[in-house]
Amino acid sequence: MSFTKTTEKTSHYNHLEKMTINELLTNINTEDTTVPNAVKKAIPQIEQLTEQIVQKLKEGGRLFYMGAGTSGRLGIVDASECPPTFGVSHDLVIGLIAGGDTAIRKAVEFAEDSTEQGWKDLQTYHISEKDVVVGIAASGTTPYVISALEKCNQQNIITGCITCNEGSPLAHTAQFPIVVTVGPEFVTGSSRMKAGTAQKLVLNMISTATMIQLGRVKGNKMVDMQLSNNKLVDRGTRMIMEELNIDRPLAAELLQKYGSVRNAINNYGN
Repeated sequence: MSFTKTTEKTSHYNHLEKMTINELLTNINTEDTTVPNAVKKAIPQIEQLTEQIVQKLKEGGRLFYMGAGTSGRLGIVDASECPPTFGVSHDLVIGLIAGGDTAIRKAVEFAEDSTEQGWKDLQTYHISEKDVVVGIAASGTTPYVISALEKCNQQNIITGCITCNEGSPLAHTAQFPIVVTVGPEFVTGSSRMKAGTAQKLVLNMISTATMIQLGRVKGNKMVDMQLSNNKLVDRGTRMIMEELNIDRPLAAELLQKYGSVRNAINNYGN
């Protein structure tokens, strides 16, 4: 199947090495401003996939992100932020990267080219029909991701994807594809830039909307966040003060007693 990788097309800018720092920064920013609008156009696709994720998680399933390189790292970042932000289990949203944990910091040569490892990685988590797997690949051609999604489709596991090339093999493989067409990068082919930004925005939208739908936000507050440092304890205390209209000492006492903003609010006065 042939298609055009717009993420690999030649940059709209040339002679980058002759630009001043200000010119470089201004031009990069100009390109970056096009990304949110490209994401906006994909909202119907994002909505369809998020609906599937919410339903499966409500039924006890899990969400898996998988990718290679920058795409894999972005999935891991989003997955790793869910427990501290929303107080969910670490095994509810799971990020997988071609090459394993080593690849988070350092590129593992040819790891993304394996047509078997992706499915093997999923099997270590006893993947099942209760789960959802989202492949992330700016190019839409990563074998590690595509082959895993193909296997998931055969096993009646819901699949989605986030890619930046229309008509890519990945977009055709996923049952619920999200395609954000950002066009050529400022540095030709450097998809960690606009494509990476687009993927990050979409991941934020999916996980945040999902957690809100699962009841992990009250009003606009992260009432289930983990109190893992002084900043978050202070934030939690202020949330309780605002919600219950009480002073700081009492709010801090309630937070310490009940261990979370939600529990403190729910148990106040009991």
